[in-house]
Amino acid sequence: MSKLTREEVLAVADRAMLELTDEEADMYAEELSTFINYADKLNELNTDHVEPMTHVLQQKNVMREDVVQDVLAREEMLAGVKEHKDGEIKVPTILS
Repeated sequence: MSKLTREEVLAVADRAMLELTDEEADMYAEELSTFINYADKLNELNTDHVEPMTHVLQQKNVMREDVVQDVLAREEMLAGVKEHKDGEIKVPTILS
């Protein structure tokens, strides 16, 4: 790809509602051109026999099975609650 121009950078900045000086636009044009050229080099790599991946580490689901267990008895749990009624925890109203 050819080098980005100041006008192209300013056009993108305008769409993103960014204000850039001409010096900043020149600097970003050069930096962004470097990134784009690097991406073009990566596109030249032969990836025919490379399987797509979603993560750099080959991990499977590492979470445990979801098993229902009784952790605390209701009475034990309610003993640490400030206010409760009929076995339910009372919380402050947040919507009026």
